[in-house]
Amino acid sequence: MAEEPADAGTRAEGTPTPSEHHGRSDRQGGRGGGGPAGDEREGRSGGGTGRSPGDESRGRDVDEHDRQSGDDRGRRSDDRHDRERRFDGRYERDRWDDDGHGHERRSDERDRWDDDGHGHERRSDERDRWDDDGHGHDPRPKDARVFEDAYPGMPAGPFARRGFRRFRLTAWIALVVAAVVVGVSITWVNGPPTEAELREKAGLLSKDRLRIGVKDDTPGIALRSKDGSGFEGFDIDIAYLIAADLGFRRDQVEFMSIETEDRARMQARNGNGEFVRVDLVVATFSVTPARKADPSVGFSTPYLFTEQSVVTRSDYQDEHVASLGQLEGRKVCSLGTSTSLTELSKAIRGNPIAEGLISKCVERLRRGDIDAVTTDAALLAGFVTQDRNLRHHDIALEKTEMWAVNAGPNAALRTLVDLALYRSYADPQNQRWEEAYKAHIEPLLKTNPGVNVAQAEQPCALPPPVRRWPWERTLPARDCPSAP
Repeated sequence: MAEEPADAGTRAEGTPTPSEHHGRSDRQGGRGGGGPAGDEREGRSGGGTGRSPGDESRGRDVDEHDRQSGDDRGRRSDDRHDRERRFDGRYERDRWDDDGHGHERRSDERDRWDDDGHGHERRSDERDRWDDDGHGHDPRPKDARVFEDAYPGMPAGPFARRGFRRFRLTAWIALVVAAVVVGVSITWVNGPPTEAELREKAGLLSKDRLRIGVKDDTPGIALRSKDGSGFEGFDIDIAYLIAADLGFRRDQVEFMSIETEDRARMQARNGNGEFVRVDLVVATFSVTPARKADPSVGFSTPYLFTEQSVVTRSDYQDEHVASLGQLEGRKVCSLGTSTSLTELSKAIRGNPIAEGLISKCVERLRRGDIDAVTTDAALLAGFVTQDRNLRHHDIALEKTEMWAVNAGPNAALRTLVDLALYRSYADPQNQRWEEAYKAHIEPLLKTNPGVNVAQAEQPCALPPPVRRWPWERTLPARDCPSAP
């Protein structure tokens, strides 16, 4: 029996592993004759502590293979953008792919994700979810269909659909804003002038004082103080109300005395007695069709309603005068060019007496030169309050006397006056008219019982054509059947 070699254990330990055999089988087959017997002979002759020439050749082949494999791995690992391949047994560990941007993903998962270049990924097996189901129905959600139709090639993921919804909402808001801007622009260009534009057209921006013609001899309405320093009365407060809305302080308002026949011409007298044209006339000027037809007259909306009445002395033989016809054959005085004088001329055959100031008529009545005075009740009530020897009669005329402001041919100024009176009428917080009435006319009611001195409410006023922004405060408009 042959003796077992001493290096049998060494050969057993040196037997190639399956992986080593996989890498060296071709070269070993070439040297050993390509059969199992050759492998067995080489395994036995390769035992012991020495190395046979076959072992040295095989070692060189292994070293050459390792060197080539190492070079190949080095080349592949040097390029950061190529895939890194490592060999481990029977398969390639080609599972990871470095994209050069710090991201790795499994090679066997590559087909599962689709990068659209915008940071969105989608599973490839989900692509068919957006396809037609073969029955003419698109199973995609509505937002996804709209988005993908509007932006071909871009996946309608949840973030894209959410972004599209925001985009669509923003687009609608932009359209609404654009429509509002266009509408406001059209209104702004073609609409009525603004309050600032009216002030410029009216010539108020160049004025440091506002001249207003007023009566100066009617107690309770417009009366110059005894020392001549100023005016007081209902008309004076209305003039201050209008001036404030026009942008003038009280110390910038200059009152000038005006007579009845000069109200249409807007000619008043200054402190030196010189005739001066005024900006406004607030002087118990009643609205009539004939006056409205005068091109030199520009009436505002009315600011007071009153009616015509008669005043006699207390010892007048007729205790009560109920109509102008009862004054037939009597000496009766009234204001020249006034509506009261016109009505008196219709009622009696005689020639009435005309004066430029109502105070002159009353003075003649006190002296006994005449029998009666007729004009607006609001004008006569103050004289009756001052003199208890006078008696006030309500003649019950249906015609209403409507006092208004005369702005002349200055249409822009007239619109601004209307705006001031409209604000006073429509704004419940604006109590300037009511305060003027309580201060100057209400006290006259007690001393003139049975006479409708003046209506206790401001006449209705319509909003004038002044352009207002939508966010500016607007006041309610009401019907004004009594407006001229």
